[in-house]
Parts: sequence; C-alpha cells; structure tokens
Amino acid sequence: MTLPVQPGDIDGQNHVNNTVYLRWVQEVATAHWESLASAEAQAAIGWVVVRHEIDYRVPANLGDEIVLRTWVGEASRLKFERFTEIRRNENNQLLAQARTLWVPIDSKTGKPIRVSADLRARFSV
Repeated sequence: MTLPVQPGDIDGQNHVNNTVYLRWVQEVATAHWESLASAEAQAAIGWVVVRHEIDYRVPANLGDEIVLRTWVGEASRLKFERFTEIRRNENNQLLAQARTLWVPIDSKTGKPIRVSADLRARFSV
C-alpha cells in the first residue's frame, strides 16, 4: 500500500506522529484481510489487537510517499502474528517495523473464535 504523508500527520517535532504509524499498521492489515478473505469470512470474523510493537528507525516527513508492506507470520487458531514494514518510497529506506498480535472475534458476539486451517493457510507464511 502506498500513501502520501499528509499535513495532519505531522507533530510538534515536525515529523510524522507515532499514532499515525499505528494507524498505518492497522490500515494495511485491514486492506490485506479484505483483499484475501472471502465475503463470508469478512462478515463472520472481526479482529482486535492484543499487542502492538513498533520500532522507529528514521522519521517520515511531510512530502514523503510511504510504502506499507504487511504479512502474517505465525497463525494459530486464536492468534495471528502480523508484521509490517514502513518505508520511504523514494529510496526504500526503512522508517519503522511493527509486530502486532491480532485475535479473531465473532462479528456478532464480539467473543474470540477459532479460525479454520484453510483460512490460516491463506494468510500465514
């Protein structure tokens, strides 16, 4: 996913605010899910985050175009580990890396549910 840094993304230190990186991590994860999951799976399964880890390397600035790349690592029946890289498009410089743990929930009840082996295989590496 590629996107430009917007003026509203900039904080008092004149670079992208930490909360924006978190938003980007969630947006690319959602886009990945929506691109690979069936309409039935999307209707039945929601996702909640139980842990975010972000390592910031170099700040992003206004005018930068950002490339977000995500993939699922270990995927159990009740927890998906997702990785995200955030890079500057101009020079492919790594700006930040994230590791997030997501738990699938039943869209109707909001309670954790198990994910089928087929669905796990579609996403995990």
